Amino acid sequence: MKNHFLLICISFFLLNSASAQVSARMFRTPDVSQTQIVFTYGGDLWLVSKEGGTAVKLSSPSGSEGFAKFSPDGSKVAFTGNYDGNSDVYVMSVAGGLPTRVTYHGMPDRLIDWYPTGDTLLYASSRESGKQRFNQFYKIPATGGMSVKLPTAYGEFASLSADGKKIAYNERSVLFDTWKRYRGGSNGNIWIFDLNTLESLNITNTDAGSELPMWYGDRVYYMSDRGTEERDNIWMYDIKTKTTTQITNYSDFDIHFPSLGPSEIVYEANGDLYLLDLKTHKSRVVKVNVVTDLLAVKPKKEGVSKYIAALSISPDGNRALIEARGDVFSLPAEEGYVQNLTRSSGAAERYPAWSPDGQYVAYWSDKSGEYELTVRDMTQGGAESKLTSMGPGFRYNIYWSPDSKKLVWVDQTMTINMYLMDTKEVVKVDQDNRLFEGGLRGWTPGWSPDSKWLAYEKGQANGNGAIYIYNTTAKTVTQATSGFYSDRNPTFDPDGKYLYYVTNRNFDPVYSDFDNSWAYANSSQIAAVTLTKDIASPMAEENDTVAIAKAEPEPTSDKASDKKDAKAAKATTTSASGKDNADGAGDDSKDDKKKETKIDFDNFEGRLVFLPVDPGNLGGLKAASGKLVYMRGPNTGSGEENASLHFFDLEEREDKTVFDKVNGYDLSADGKKVLLLMDNSYSIVDLAADQKAEHMLVTSDMEATINPMEEWTQIFNDAWRFQRDFFYDKDMHGLDWNAIRAQYSALIPYCVNRGDLNYVIGEMIGELNASHTYRYGGDGEVPKSRPVGYLGVDWTKKDGYFAISKIVRGAPWDFEVRSPLDEPGVNVNAGDYILAVNGIPLNEYPDPWAAFEGLAGKTVELTVNTKPTFTGARTVVVKTLDDETRLRNLAWIEENRKAVDKASGGKIGYVYVPDTGVEGQTELVRQFYGQWNKEGLIVDERFNNGGQIPDRFIELLNRKPLAFWDVRDGQNWQWPPVAHFGSMAMLINGWSGSGGDAFPDFFRKAGLGPLVGARTWGGLIGISGSPELIDGGGVTVPTFRMYNPDGTWFKEGHGVDPDIEVKEDPTSLAKGIDTQLVKAIDVVMKGIEAKGPLQPKVPEKEDRTKNGKT
Repeated sequence: MKNHFLLICISFFLLNSASAQVSARMFRTPDVSQTQIVFTYGGDLWLVSKEGGTAVKLSSPSGSEGFAKFSPDGSKVAFTGNYDGNSDVYVMSVAGGLPTRVTYHGMPDRLIDWYPTGDTLLYASSRESGKQRFNQFYKIPATGGMSVKLPTAYGEFASLSADGKKIAYNERSVLFDTWKRYRGGSNGNIWIFDLNTLESLNITNTDAGSELPMWYGDRVYYMSDRGTEERDNIWMYDIKTKTTTQITNYSDFDIHFPSLGPSEIVYEANGDLYLLDLKTHKSRVVKVNVVTDLLAVKPKKEGVSKYIAALSISPDGNRALIEARGDVFSLPAEEGYVQNLTRSSGAAERYPAWSPDGQYVAYWSDKSGEYELTVRDMTQGGAESKLTSMGPGFRYNIYWSPDSKKLVWVDQTMTINMYLMDTKEVVKVDQDNRLFEGGLRGWTPGWSPDSKWLAYEKGQANGNGAIYIYNTTAKTVTQATSGFYSDRNPTFDPDGKYLYYVTNRNFDPVYSDFDNSWAYANSSQIAAVTLTKDIASPMAEENDTVAIAKAEPEPTSDKASDKKDAKAAKATTTSASGKDNADGAGDDSKDDKKKETKIDFDNFEGRLVFLPVDPGNLGGLKAASGKLVYMRGPNTGSGEENASLHFFDLEEREDKTVFDKVNGYDLSADGKKVLLLMDNSYSIVDLAADQKAEHMLVTSDMEATINPMEEWTQIFNDAWRFQRDFFYDKDMHGLDWNAIRAQYSALIPYCVNRGDLNYVIGEMIGELNASHTYRYGGDGEVPKSRPVGYLGVDWTKKDGYFAISKIVRGAPWDFEVRSPLDEPGVNVNAGDYILAVNGIPLNEYPDPWAAFEGLAGKTVELTVNTKPTFTGARTVVVKTLDDETRLRNLAWIEENRKAVDKASGGKIGYVYVPDTGVEGQTELVRQFYGQWNKEGLIVDERFNNGGQIPDRFIELLNRKPLAFWDVRDGQNWQWPPVAHFGSMAMLINGWSGSGGDAFPDFFRKAGLGPLVGARTWGGLIGISGSPELIDGGGVTVPTFRMYNPDGTWFKEGHGVDPDIEVKEDPTSLAKGIDTQLVKAIDVVMKGIEAKGPLQPKVPEKEDRTKNGKT
């Protein structure tokens, strides 16, 4: 009956006129049975005959389903999907119907395969890894239940032998990276592992990638780029002869996710499906059609408020420009309509800016294929004009001159450019070779009120910034400040008297509580410089004086008096636009004529004074008449979170707060209004003290027509251009980048969702053969999320009830996170049964995590007993963890520390550094300060996921003995007082990368000790930020590469080699023996013995009398 109903539904679907049959490509993670192929297309699962033809959709929840595998008899499909709020394993019939959920843990579970018996599933999960850098294998009944972890320590992809007693697997994987022709330490090898004896054999032994083993009889097929083509192809290892053979020979593109069936391997290449016959080793294309409504590529109108990227206020503050989803919108401050000015789904407009006279809206548009300066004339119905034809490049914020005749910006080459409206030419102003993405986005110049001078910051060789000023008339540049201190963010007083800027000159150190180190934070002050020598300082001393009355002059004739009165009245009239007109000037030409701004550069910096504003984290300077507006960020170390907007009133000499809790602002050209940028809301208020955001910009009314195919083409082009324009090597590592674009752009018409586009972009940027080339996000389906709560325990099932086999614990002093069951007074122990959660019996669920779904970080009641019965049970109330990762990592660290302490007799300390970001820095510091006095140290950076460049890490570890201090009573001192002078070694492995490459590299260069373990990832072509894609997605662009003091490159794509190689041994790890750690203990113990005492012997006491020895 079910099958009959399914056929009726399919027939109706085929007849539906809104659907279409299309020749499809972009198939993902396929599998093959005796008769059918299952694959992911558009994020859903589809079935098609092995001979090709029209596919039938099997699944359609939000998000993506993938990694589908047929059961051995071909009647079922198991896969990873998200129906219930997390990526879990499901099983469903090939005839359709409701999928059965198999796993419930909150960490993603990726299906690997069925056991040959057809009743058990194998999957990979990081649920107990404690680091999220690797997965482990688990098996579970296909109907659900408790999972059992396999003895292999690490595991990504695998295939079981026919009898299920052995497993071929790769311990590491780079399949989800976008790095082609990679040869670094993160590449996995294929191992054959005996699940009973724990014996293991590496069958690939290559630096190239070896992934996705497929066990077929006496052969193990796998995917590798080890051939001369350096493309992923299918290879075969013969178990009997121990020989390796290449099976496919693709050279123009890689294959992806091959999967084994009863007699064939199915794989995807260049978007198409192929079947490889295992008898002939010949491949054929499987032509597939899909019947779909193409809803994902249908043009649609939608709100774009969540894609806001840039804002600008109108000259009078009545409106604001907003860039969102690649369009420019005009929004009223209070009343009126929202207008989409550009309406261009296939093009992107960026960084809009209103001219001070209100006539033009300027922005960058890539309609021509490159970002060019474009304006709309608001007096001509918004007619659009392209002003430049500069060609390749990316340009940032646009700044109009006060007379609306010049526009200035900085581009990705760090060049400051100016466009002249009168002559229609682009002029190069200067170049600042120390700007990268953050500096480029934040680059802010200042215009003099007469539009003659342009002030800006320029980086100096010492790393500081100096203020430079460009004369637009003479086209000359003058360095105004020395750069001895760092100066930035210059802005002219609109009255032409001062130049204001931020300068880092406040030196107020903060000393460490742990040693003698210090930091100088909150150093920013606001400086003012008089533009000429004869202008009084804004902070000049004041003196109250007495006015002397003067005799009134004799009245003149009535006619003359009338003329004076009329002239005075005329001088103070106000036009309808709100602008004051002098001398009866009703036209803007006279009103806009500004007094010439003069600058005396002689002793410019010597005229500096500080405004009486508290030092801190200051910036965002803009000036109105008599007021200097600025942003104040939270002081470093204050614990505050919110920034605030202020202005300094020059007449009252008082600092005033405009608005608290603001992320940014823009000042109107007339200096009367400010546009406030708050958390997902925006408001225009007066430039006055203590403002309230009573009228929010109605961003919810911003709508744009999105044509997905047009937008995806634009996004692809942006991704390609960003690499072309920002990649550290302008020669693109020798690639013909135009040819790469042509190769991969051919796949864009076959994309059916945003995930497909990310896949294509990833394939393209992967050709660069560089680290840190990532793509992410975008406007795709967002699956629902239902976080799971945790108790920080390992579970078991006894007598039909769930019990605690172990409470996960770190060191006693690890107060940061602990199991809720370890809270004082709870008194729940290993071996106890958890009988119910919030009153619902736990054994009603297939596994314990199912009961905690949606309860992350929530208070729950547990029914507990020492026996599997409700009789005599008690209840406890605890708050669940929302993640166990940190707790499990702390437990692993403590286990290693104890092992080192025991093996060394307390002589060696153990310090684990998980990354080179703030967390890793904190871990290094807290663990180092507890163990620095040991005779030896093991610094473990295995699984280090990078972060910042770790030079400060090395400084802490590399403190040398400078002196020792003898005291009468107590213990003598060393100096530096907190420093390790003993023997050290560092543990490394292939999961360590980026900053985790630099850390061991620097450790060795500093001569701190040997590196023990396995080669690291090898990625030190780094990233400094890049522009976002218009739909909120992004690509990273590597902008710098590390080379050594001897003039050689760091071995990109190779990694840091150990001094003492100890590769991961699956057999030893399965037995609980960490051979790398064991070796490091041995090395450091030998170093301790060789080095001897850490402190020199105290010299004999001296006779310091007059006749004594000297």
